[in-house]
Amino acid sequence: MQRLLNNPDDLVDETVAGFVKAHRDLVHLSPDNARVVVSNFAPKAGRVGIVTGGGSGHEPAFIGYAGRNLVDAVAVGEIFSSPTAKSFADAIRAADGGAGVAVLYGNYAGDNMNVKMAARMATKEGIDVATVVANDDVCSAPTTEREKRRGVAGEIFMWKIGGAKAATGASLAEVQAAAQKAIDACRSVGVGLGPCTLPAVGHPNFAIAPGTMEVGIGHHGEPGTRVELLKPANDVADDMLKIVMDDHALPAGSEVAVLVSGLGATSVNELYVLYDRIETGLTALGMKVHSALVGNYFTSLEMVGATLTVMALDDELKALFDTDCACAAL
Repeated sequence: MQRLLNNPDDLVDETVAGFVKAHRDLVHLSPDNARVVVSNFAPKAGRVGIVTGGGSGHEPAFIGYAGRNLVDAVAVGEIFSSPTAKSFADAIRAADGGAGVAVLYGNYAGDNMNVKMAARMATKEGIDVATVVANDDVCSAPTTEREKRRGVAGEIFMWKIGGAKAATGASLAEVQAAAQKAIDACRSVGVGLGPCTLPAVGHPNFAIAPGTMEVGIGHHGEPGTRVELLKPANDVADDMLKIVMDDHALPAGSEVAVLVSGLGATSVNELYVLYDRIETGLTALGMKVHSALVGNYFTSLEMVGATLTVMALDDELKALFDTDCACAAL
């Protein structure tokens, strides 16, 4: 393993330290917790605060989405591990402007447990807390059990919509409803071509044999739905789009926002090759692409592969999506 590391055990703290130095115009560290990154635009009196958090290794998620009209505070966990309940609670405190805090996070056991504990702490202190749990990963559970699906890159759209709604001065219930509407409108799928290595472990935490790919893989290497021979990019794009759009079942004429994110070690060239085919496929289905994001938005250390997220838009979601914002990741 050849990496630009000092002590692997210090990787997260050094990552956060470098991030806040590089983006001091947007964020700062909480004075109460070195594992909480706070937007320089928060808290704002009378405005709902937005909090998220998750394990490190997905950069620019989660810290890269702290900023103006986006996430107000981010709880930072170890590599692929949930932030502590204390870090979530400190993030809630940092984001609180007196109108309550919406915690928008992914559907993972550790995050579910620690957010609930943090919400109880904050509620005892008089802070109103609402939560929305992202569950956009199509391959992680059937449609009939959508509440069991993992949250993946669709979380970015959830944060964008939630932050934009809060910026309008909406109530906590209204912000929660908008964020829920956003994630309900998202479907995502991942394809893995090569594994990643946890720095403190020193070897890949799962295997993908040369010449094969895993369809439906999770952001931590969770098993997908099938392993098959690696196909040309157009065939991979067609497969990803079919998985997402079959689950969506959108009528022709629908407007969508699209996100194609690399998983850490896939070149941007390849991502645009995928997107070219994906937009062609969406057009053939009668969809109208309102906006597209292509790049490394939600990674998995140095995993080879990509994720596709499609969010269906109505007038409200489109207006909120188009709201001006500023963060390191966008």
